[in-house]
Amino acid sequence: MGMSVTISAAAAEDAEQIFKLQYLAFQSEAELYGNYLIQPLTQSLDSLKGELATDTVLVARLGDEVVGTVRGTVDEDGTGRIAKLCVHPRLQGHGLGGRLLRAVEEALSGGGATTRFRLHTGHKSESNLRLYRKAGYTQVGGRTASDGVRLVILEKEAKDPTDFAVSA
Repeated sequence: MGMSVTISAAAAEDAEQIFKLQYLAFQSEAELYGNYLIQPLTQSLDSLKGELATDTVLVARLGDEVVGTVRGTVDEDGTGRIAKLCVHPRLQGHGLGGRLLRAVEEALSGGGATTRFRLHTGHKSESNLRLYRKAGYTQVGGRTASDGVRLVILEKEAKDPTDFAVSA
C-alpha cells in the first residue's frame, strides 16, 4: 500500500463515509449473531450526524477514504465511553483497530478528568475481545442489548498523565 493511514478528528463532511463504513464493517458482527438489527446497522445518518456534533469522533484515512472510525464521550463521573470502533474489512488484522483505540483513549483523556474507559462488544466477538484484552481491558459485567445480543462490558483505568516513572 503506498500510502500510510492517518488518524484525525472527523469532520461533518465525513458523515456519509463513516455511515457506509459502519454498515460494511458491522456486517460480520451481524452474521456472527444471525441478527441484522444490531444498532450499528440500524443507526440513521441523522443520528450519526448528531454524534459527530457532540461526541469525540475519530477517523482513519487512507488517502481520502475513511477506512476506520471510533467514537467516545466522557460522562460526568469521568468514565470515557468508547463505541462503534470499526475498520474496513480489507484492513482488519493489521493493527488499525488498536491504533484507533489508543487514539480515542488519548483524545478522551485530554481534559484530565477521565478516570476509566468503558466499552462493550458482543460475547461471541472473539477478535474484538482479544483486541480489548490486549489493550488492558477487563470484563466488569454484561447485559443484553435491546437487539437481543449478549454484550460483554469491559473497563480499564485511565492513566494519569502526570504519572510517569522516574529511573535513577
